[in-house]
Amino acid sequence: MTPRVENEYPIELTAPDISAYKDGNIGIDYFTTMDSGLEGPHVMVTAVVHGNEICGAIALDTFFKSGLQPRIGKLTLGFCNVDAFLQFDPADPTITRFVDEDFNRIWDEATLDGPRQSAELTRARIIRPIIAEADYLLDIHSMQTKVDALVLSGPLAKGRVLAKGTGVPKLVVSDHGHAAGRRMRDYGDFINPESHKNSLLVEAGQHWEKNSETVSIETMFRYLAHLGTLSAGDIAPYVRPDTPPQDFVEVVGPVTIQTDNFRFAEEFVGLEVIEKAGTVIGFDDKEPVVTPHDNCVLIMPTRRFAKGATAVRLGKFIDA
Repeated sequence: MTPRVENEYPIELTAPDISAYKDGNIGIDYFTTMDSGLEGPHVMVTAVVHGNEICGAIALDTFFKSGLQPRIGKLTLGFCNVDAFLQFDPADPTITRFVDEDFNRIWDEATLDGPRQSAELTRARIIRPIIAEADYLLDIHSMQTKVDALVLSGPLAKGRVLAKGTGVPKLVVSDHGHAAGRRMRDYGDFINPESHKNSLLVEAGQHWEKNSETVSIETMFRYLAHLGTLSAGDIAPYVRPDTPPQDFVEVVGPVTIQTDNFRFAEEFVGLEVIEKAGTVIGFDDKEPVVTPHDNCVLIMPTRRFAKGATAVRLGKFIDA
């Protein structure tokens, strides 16, 4: 299990019962593909890459219960790290992020094809073929601290275009991922600039706040409508009539923890804008960590300090 981080947030969500979706229909437990029979992209939405991030499971459950079917192409809905999710306990909600290792740091070919074994690698190797088959992926996540939702569009222009077409959340972060390992949204052709394949990762808000459910559901339905999988009429009951203009931030680099003695200079929750370059935001042992430019945006600072992990990502505002 993941090292415990003391929980300071109320549990406002109830993890859905996903047992009805176990058998799926493609030979992979908890993965279901709906085929319209018409030409169109294969679109995928995934949830519970981290077992304690339950808003995505609620979103998929909402879709299944809606009775909707894709208008064109195929739609696959998948619950990923089910072993961790099924152990989620509201009385101790921070310890089921994963079973053996972070499911979202193992999606490079060398790791997937290598000799290492873990519960997460076993599951990733099982679902890998269907992930590789998809044309478009939306991976639903949530965050440790209570901050506004954001979408991670990856390092390429095509990811920013997809995020802009989806229209939510308001903040779009263009980034290269983590030094500790590759995310599922960055697997294969999703980050190939010559490929049409594309992906987004939505961070819907704090793990257990009610609004993360709302954001997850709206983002999923708007994503599916943008790609033509659903119609505007299909999604109308699940989305707001209007959305505010989006802000775009490009990550200039992650702060990767180098020692066993990392600490922030103050309590950061994320999305703070540090006005001046050279401002000290933390210390890695005795080495100060400073902002590289003016108006530096702090993105998703962690509370799990581990050597080799990302402490925070530093970003700058850009035009869409």
